[in-house]
Amino acid sequence: MSADSIPETSVAGLIQRLLDSPSPPPRVSEMGRVKEVADGVAIVTGLTSALADEVLAFASGVRGIVFDLEPGRLGVVLLGPTEKVSPGESVRRTHRVIGVPVGPALLGRVVDATGRPRDGQGPLDPPHDRPIESPAPGILDRRAVSRPLATGIRAVDAAVPVGMGQRELIIGDRQTGKTSIAVDAILNQRDTGVHCVYCAIGQRGDAVAKVVGAVREGGMMARTVIMAAGDEDVPGLVHIAPYAAMSMAESFAAKGHDVLLVLDDLTHHARAYRELSLLLRRPPGREAFPGDIFFIHARLLERAGQFGEGRGSITALPVVETQAENLSAYIPTNLISITDGQIYLSPRLVRRNQFPAVDLGVSVSRVGGKAQARAFREVAGNLRVTLSQFEELEDFARFGTRLDEDTRARLARGAAMRIALRQPERDPMPAAEQLAILLAAMEGLLDGLDEARALRAMTRVRQAITEDDGGLAACIAADEPLTDELRATVLAKARHAIGPAEGDGDDADA
Repeated sequence: MSADSIPETSVAGLIQRLLDSPSPPPRVSEMGRVKEVADGVAIVTGLTSALADEVLAFASGVRGIVFDLEPGRLGVVLLGPTEKVSPGESVRRTHRVIGVPVGPALLGRVVDATGRPRDGQGPLDPPHDRPIESPAPGILDRRAVSRPLATGIRAVDAAVPVGMGQRELIIGDRQTGKTSIAVDAILNQRDTGVHCVYCAIGQRGDAVAKVVGAVREGGMMARTVIMAAGDEDVPGLVHIAPYAAMSMAESFAAKGHDVLLVLDDLTHHARAYRELSLLLRRPPGREAFPGDIFFIHARLLERAGQFGEGRGSITALPVVETQAENLSAYIPTNLISITDGQIYLSPRLVRRNQFPAVDLGVSVSRVGGKAQARAFREVAGNLRVTLSQFEELEDFARFGTRLDEDTRARLARGAAMRIALRQPERDPMPAAEQLAILLAAMEGLLDGLDEARALRAMTRVRQAITEDDGGLAACIAADEPLTDELRATVLAKARHAIGPAEGDGDDADA
């Protein structure tokens, strides 16, 4: 029977059509082999055409990133458990760089450094992937920092203001409240429309759980993405985490949103990068860090800023840990030179029970002052000088020298100002309430009150301003100067809130 006589609907006709159809072109796939495996890295041979930062797929299901390109071998950073990879197993190229899911589907979720959910709420909606590495916007694509990003913390908003698009470093020893500053800044965005991305780098699981709980209780989870690359994860995931978080922030900024990005903390990130570099036999430098440690943080933070042409902004709050208040260590000095200022948290203030422990003598904001409201500048303009002079007088008064009336008054004013800057965590404060308390302290309404009475007085001032601020919030929002009439109105409300209640308290004590 000839081929022409076979019915096309029969099985034989189907087979004949398959035989007559052109054969598919050959598919060439480059395969390699694992030569060595170490803690978090692997040495691969046979992939002569692989590219830098390309994703490789191992036969065991683990993925890796090409880190080193050397003749005859590749240094690969693993993104999965090292124990699953064994010498001799096959490796293939994927012809793509590492990316991360981005978009609104991530809001309210807890994910790892590759965008996989870690909160047990099911898979993400089909997301759009974005490479974790991208070039920083050029000068012409940026705009000046001109809008404030309120943190709700009096010591920060008054003396170390942060502007949208700024990179402000949070620096200090362990257990000084660095994460609390960042979390309170996130919680204060509840009524601003700012999207937030919190990236936990090398943190313990219980610490991340506390942050998740605080954000959820503060009502900001619906506009926050939390990324966790914990200390139990492989160093490769810790290394890519801040870049993945920045890509998520860039996706929101590209749609016109303002984004607050917290990187907590880059000390662990630098240590993970050092570990990977030493395992791959890269030459060590100062403190055994590789020579490009400055570059990996600079290229990350340069992607933040205030952008134009319908784009939003990315405000970065990187966190770095110091040891024994050593600000001149390698990684802290690198990040201080990269960022636009730093909020320094002092252990000395922690021992004095001064929270937040912001040292205004060392903290500085090189950009945010241009975005600070005029009313804040008028009231808190000499706050830093007042506190520094108070501390000098306080040290002098410890010698037991007899002091004149003017010196005692300055000591009372400085003590009142220091108490006015105290604020419990998870209690970010609206700008009008902050300004009313600062104005009351600067005008001497808290002078002579002990700590307990001063704290009660500040609570009553907050309540009075919440009920009727006399137009103070509108003045701050419109960036208008504080008029004499408005100043007098706010002081009258503060004086009324403080005076009678304290008098009643004194009578009761008597």
